[in-house]
Amino acid sequence: MFKGSLPALVTPFADGKLDLDTLKKLVDWHVEQGSNGFVPVGTTGESPTLTHGEHDQVVETVVAAANGRVPVIAGAGSNNTTETVRLVKAAKAAGADAALVVTPYYNKPTQRGLIAHFTAAADCGLPIIIYNIPGRCMVDMSPETMGELAQHEFIVGVKDATGDLARVPNQRITCGTDFVQLSGEDPTAIGFNAQGGVGCISVTANIAPALCAQMQKATAEGDYDTALALNDRLMPLHKAIFHEPGVVGAKYGMSLLDLCSDEVRSPLTGLEDSTKQMIRDAMVHAGLLN
Repeated sequence: MFKGSLPALVTPFADGKLDLDTLKKLVDWHVEQGSNGFVPVGTTGESPTLTHGEHDQVVETVVAAANGRVPVIAGAGSNNTTETVRLVKAAKAAGADAALVVTPYYNKPTQRGLIAHFTAAADCGLPIIIYNIPGRCMVDMSPETMGELAQHEFIVGVKDATGDLARVPNQRITCGTDFVQLSGEDPTAIGFNAQGGVGCISVTANIAPALCAQMQKATAEGDYDTALALNDRLMPLHKAIFHEPGVVGAKYGMSLLDLCSDEVRSPLTGLEDSTKQMIRDAMVHAGLLN
């Protein structure tokens, strides 16, 4: 169920408030463009600055708008296990197909602590995708720990943002070949799939969903010539989006396509003019702008 190009959806704002009408339009647009699923209220969805009520509202809106056409993996991460369980239960009640649960940040648990945290989330009875991103969380789940967690019937996969492509075959050994491995890093998505991955939870797909979906389809079919040609078009955009925080870059690129406002919440700020030009140039290179 979870494969291909899955945009890490932005959360549109208008004058500081949720813009749910635009969010619904984005869901329809992504389905038309060929996206294979949605991941709302992750980091790119600005979950750190949403209230708990807003978080739940975004998940409910995306699930309703998707209407079963593609799966929804709801962001449900916190460094607080009790709050994580609440978010997973809310995602389940909203009808999400799975929850994305990040390794707890800031408090730096041990591997034993990670097992307790993710087991509590999985015991809610909704499929769990582990989100391993040591660069943000300062804790790294080892392949051995992941293998132990993979024995739980509701822990079904990982969004791997380690940037270490050797993790994919190592996790195939510890977790099994049916364990869903999704890249969390756009620039290495092709290599990730070549090692055994099945898709990417993508920031770039907010701006270029058709190209990202086509690239994922090509890798699934073993057509790496086509995948590389598509990635050559996308690579400058991957880099430009993350020249400053990725959600800011993604929203600015989307604003150039009249998809949504580039408004973000503090402590994020709008882009420097030089970064705006970099993104514009990258979109021209990709064939998204003239």
